[in-house]
Amino acid sequence: MSRFLSSRYRDLEAYTPGEQPTDMQYIKLNTNESPYPPSAAVLEAVNAEEVSRLNLYSDPTCKKLKAALASLYGKKSENIFVSSGSDDILNFSFMAFCEGSKRPVRFPEISYGFYSVYAELHGVDYTAVPLSEDFSINVEDYCHNDATVVIANPNAPTGIALTLAEVEKIVTSNPDQLVLIDEAYVDFGGESATVLTDKYDNLLVVATFSKSRSLAGARLGFAIANEQIIADLEKIKYSTNPYSINRLTLLAGEAAVRDNGYYMDNCKKIIEMREYTQKALRELGFYTTDSKANFIFAKSEQIGGEELYLALKQRGILVRHFTKEKIKDFNRITVGTRDQMDALLEAIREILGRK
Repeated sequence: MSRFLSSRYRDLEAYTPGEQPTDMQYIKLNTNESPYPPSAAVLEAVNAEEVSRLNLYSDPTCKKLKAALASLYGKKSENIFVSSGSDDILNFSFMAFCEGSKRPVRFPEISYGFYSVYAELHGVDYTAVPLSEDFSINVEDYCHNDATVVIANPNAPTGIALTLAEVEKIVTSNPDQLVLIDEAYVDFGGESATVLTDKYDNLLVVATFSKSRSLAGARLGFAIANEQIIADLEKIKYSTNPYSINRLTLLAGEAAVRDNGYYMDNCKKIIEMREYTQKALRELGFYTTDSKANFIFAKSEQIGGEELYLALKQRGILVRHFTKEKIKDFNRITVGTRDQMDALLEAIREILGRK
């Protein structure tokens, strides 16, 4: 680091994104991207004529995209916030709704790595709550708190989901605290809490176009909550970068929402492939959690997590390995196409000497 870096950030441990090596052609099962391309409607919307308009600023109010999302989810535009990926919204949320020791934050110990990074970045006191032995979230750990609650549902990297009733219990037991539910993976088998946002003024649901809507490279996320919470997020956005979403991404997002059926059909294919792959892995002696996401969280007693990750990488297949002590024997495997998952399974059989 340079001698100019603020002392506030010198000890900050940054988030580590999934690797993107370019030394060879890999089967990428490590960053939870969709294996399916954007729909034809998206490709049509992002055309040469629109590219020629990149000399103009994008609409900072994101009016058309908000209207499309509001229609899809049965809300008003005032209930919708959009920004450059759900990570952007999570960052804004930690800025807006957490404050040092006055308003700390509480989230699972094993979950999305950015939660602790944002807490550290903004000087927020936080409690990382251990998961249960089976890696599930104990709902009671998040009831009657004196802190902002942040939960990924389904959780990452475990894929285990809370029911809508469990989420509602957390929300109702914390009437004076904001509850943020991060639904990056909800379209793959979870129950969305967006239906509760009209009922509870302390609930913020954050979502993304990166996973189920095949727009990871476009960087687009949205949130649903009551008008006051959305106004708070707008204040933070307009105080940092009101033009955070470019013109082409706005057009792609609008088209993706209009073509929602295409993406939900792809989610069904991914769910089917997840079940197919989990069954095959279990037959090979793997333990897998009950994932409701577009990935599988798996370990084998026959080979260590890091050893399997490296052996697969050597064969041109990337999965995600974590070094935290409690999950170091696991790998997170993104669900791809049938051909990709068959290649993965063939490689694992070879590594285990089961061919």
